[in-house]
Amino acid sequence: METTDVLARAAALPCWTAPEGARMLEGGKTNQNILITDAGKRFVVRFGYDIPEHGILRWHELMVNRAAVAAGLSPAIRYSAPGVLVSEFVEALPITAQDLAQPRAIEDLAALLRRVHVDTTRHLSGPVLSFWVFHILRDYARQLAERGSPHLPLIPALLAEAEGLEQAIGPVSMVLGHNDLLPGNILKGADRLWLIDWEYAGLGSPLFDLGGLASNNGFTEAQERLLLAAYYDASATDALWHRYQAMKCASLLRETMWSMVSEIISNLDVDFATYTADNLSAYRAALAALNA
Repeated sequence: METTDVLARAAALPCWTAPEGARMLEGGKTNQNILITDAGKRFVVRFGYDIPEHGILRWHELMVNRAAVAAGLSPAIRYSAPGVLVSEFVEALPITAQDLAQPRAIEDLAALLRRVHVDTTRHLSGPVLSFWVFHILRDYARQLAERGSPHLPLIPALLAEAEGLEQAIGPVSMVLGHNDLLPGNILKGADRLWLIDWEYAGLGSPLFDLGGLASNNGFTEAQERLLLAAYYDASATDALWHRYQAMKCASLLRETMWSMVSEIISNLDVDFATYTADNLSAYRAALAALNA
């Protein structure tokens, strides 16, 4: 859909009194986001459709988003309908490396994850999807084979590595995870953090959020160890550190294969080929460190 059509569609939603100033927001690899003002207040309109290839079902995203609002983690929802979600705009920006270097920044992120894994879970209502990264990887491999992906020669080795990672992680505790902790989904306001974009949320291991947070935001080893110590309220044992590193590898591999599939199915203007290459390189570096 052309930008002018998207903006007109956003302005025509029935939740407005006097909408004005609609403009596109950057970001969003699976949706379109619009900032709009109504009666002196700003809102974010999010247009997105189901993407079963990635396990994205918008009814589920809405349910989890409502739970996150109830837990005080996400901006309030103004309006929802199939394929559209309108939330209040908050004065906050994606976290940066400079933010992470501030005193207690890592501890604050660990506390944020515990609120996701504990508080948000208590507000869920109805069926909840699972998010087991190794099932996702196997399903992505199946899709890539069915669609004739140019990356097919890589897949057997990647799946063999994934099997080793799954064995290294072993049994897990089950929590609701956000599962997409990119910098753009963690917003820093004047005195608090916000989480947005719950389309990949589901029940799985807390290690996926911990590893994804670290890998997506360029944590140093010292920051990773601080994150684990703050989350578990104890220094990481060698066994936990190894399981965590294995899950971090799995997180990077999932992002790589997510992008491989997106190269084929997405019609958004995103350079997925470069994104695939960057994540594959990061995955291989993390796997080499794990096996060193």
